[in-house]
Amino acid sequence: MGVFSTFLNDSIMNSIPLKLLPKVQKEIFGTLSSGVEVFTYTLINSNGYKVSILNYGAIIQNIEVSDSVGNFENIVLNYDNLEAYTKDTSFIGATIGRYANRINNAKFTLDGYLYKLNPNDGTNSLHGGLEGFNKVVWTANTSVKNSSASVSLSYHSPDMENGFPGNLFTTIYYTLTNSNSLEIYYTATTDKKTIINLTNHSYFNLSGNFKKTVLDHYLKIESDYILEVNSKLIPTTKLDNVSSTPFDFRQLKLIGQHITSDDNQLRLGSGYDHCWVLNGEGDLQSVCKIVHKDTGRLLEVFTTEPGIQIYTGNHLEGIYNKHSGVCLETQHFPNSPNEPKFPTVILNPEDTYRSTTIFKFSNQ
Repeated sequence: MGVFSTFLNDSIMNSIPLKLLPKVQKEIFGTLSSGVEVFTYTLINSNGYKVSILNYGAIIQNIEVSDSVGNFENIVLNYDNLEAYTKDTSFIGATIGRYANRINNAKFTLDGYLYKLNPNDGTNSLHGGLEGFNKVVWTANTSVKNSSASVSLSYHSPDMENGFPGNLFTTIYYTLTNSNSLEIYYTATTDKKTIINLTNHSYFNLSGNFKKTVLDHYLKIESDYILEVNSKLIPTTKLDNVSSTPFDFRQLKLIGQHITSDDNQLRLGSGYDHCWVLNGEGDLQSVCKIVHKDTGRLLEVFTTEPGIQIYTGNHLEGIYNKHSGVCLETQHFPNSPNEPKFPTVILNPEDTYRSTTIFKFSNQ
């Protein structure tokens, strides 16, 4: 059986033209002030779709997908040089850790011990603090199969880095499949009880024209509730039913249709910057769709996470304008370490953190 499988695999490989096989291209992207070189790992599938990942920040730097007539364009906001990423404060394309979203007053208590983090959002800790996972160099390994191309990125976050307990060993697997899906699989282990909440912070604009906003994109979210937030954008623990509110995206609706409505939650976020509580129970499921009708591009999001933070780039500045992109941050809830009612984000030494998110690209 093993000999037959080997023969069959070899026959399949030999029958596929080399130009159609998935592949990974590695190129130098820049050099840090420390002298460390940073590389781009570009995953290419048999359909010509491309995803470029940096080993700095485990950042998604580029996603090239086809529109309905075969034109390929990049659909995520990015920078074309390393220095811009080192100075970036908008988390463009970044892996977020150790904790995605906000932790109130940059502190939490675990087993009776108070841990103090680095505040970087007023008094809050946001997206891991001042020097989170988006500002470190990861160790990369690549692999190619008949149906996919992958890069894995690993990082050891030492005990008390940015105030978080435990030596945390994290690996992220990015896989681009021939079905035009970008699969992101996160794993982590710790030697000390800690908290963890990882996500990706890519800003999508399916038009491929970043001078345009995403307000003409249609959005659907499989959710009946959002987490109400206070003036610091910290959840109050109250679940707001989306029915008859600007937050009702249970059917495809223009992002811009109600974004300027006279609504207190929208005023607090300067637009959408809220966590939707996803319907379902932790299995990998379809939770969100975004459609750009002019290009025909469709993005469907699958995840095992209980929530998704939709952020409409309300504070983008510099080379990008307000609403130039929309983030689809699959995650556990903001401020969960301080809210026992929320799903736990605690990771024990005997356990392994696992999370999966898939971005599937297609055309209408």
